[in-house]
Amino acid sequence: MMTKRSPARKKTGGTTEVEAAKPKGPEPFNPLREVMWRRPGFLIRRLTQIGQAIFFDLCKSESITPLQIGMLTALSMNPWLDQKALGRELSLDRTTTAEVVKRLVDKGLVETRVNPDDRRSRLSVITKDGLNLINDLQDSIHRSQELLIEPLSPEDRAVFMKLLAQLVDAHEKMEKQG
Repeated sequence: MMTKRSPARKKTGGTTEVEAAKPKGPEPFNPLREVMWRRPGFLIRRLTQIGQAIFFDLCKSESITPLQIGMLTALSMNPWLDQKALGRELSLDRTTTAEVVKRLVDKGLVETRVNPDDRRSRLSVITKDGLNLINDLQDSIHRSQELLIEPLSPEDRAVFMKLLAQLVDAHEKMEKQG
């Protein structure tokens, strides 16, 4: 008894009949690619997600976020900052700054004290454990930043960083002008 081959399996010059019957031409409209991927805000947010995923993968043993590392780094360079100044350094609002400081205090990485010059504000300082943590993570932090832009050529990395800084600077100036 002879079995009949399905059209999908019957070969015609290296291509199945079904493949040969598929229409040729542009791919169907993909709203994500055609619309969303042309929006700089979407791409910047997506790149932030990718960067955070890389960071978390490399620093997962420490249970710390990129924002917390940024705050520890700022405090390692500027000890005893009040929370308003700390938020300004990292471009954070008061609520976010207070929440991140609290988490770092809870982890024993930061200490806070009442500001003797203004009892309404608190000063923050990185602890020895906080300094040890950022020192221990320096290679992973640096590597996460390298991996984020690794797909770019060295020349493109320099251009990319220059353009990012230019955009941030311009928008921060506009923000200050009101």
